[in-house]
Amino acid sequence: MGIDFQPDKPIYQQLIDRLAGEIIRGLRKPGDKLPSVREYAVETGVNANTIQRVYRKMEQMNIAESRRGQGTFVTEDTGKLHELREKMKETYIHSFVQDMSDLGFTLEEMSEGLAHYQEGEQDD
Repeated sequence: MGIDFQPDKPIYQQLIDRLAGEIIRGLRKPGDKLPSVREYAVETGVNANTIQRVYRKMEQMNIAESRRGQGTFVTEDTGKLHELREKMKETYIHSFVQDMSDLGFTLEEMSEGLAHYQEGEQDD
């Protein structure tokens, strides 16, 4: 199957972001087992060594943990998962504000645009 990856960001980082997003959205819950390295490599169309790196980095971030002979699991530390959620929120907000500022928009224009966007979403 595979995923369409962005050329300007390392694949392993895109996979970490993807899994972190699934955790934040509740698609992967605390204590859930992640796919085996081989399964996830096939699912994503990525080399198994890259998946091994993804899981190792997620362990270093304390959002996943390896259990010998059992696999890799989403951490059960809800405090760490809350930190992950807040960090990702800040990252996306910073990126949005930076991109919009680069286009010449003020914070007030961004706020107005977001309010208008939200109103449109409620009409759907």
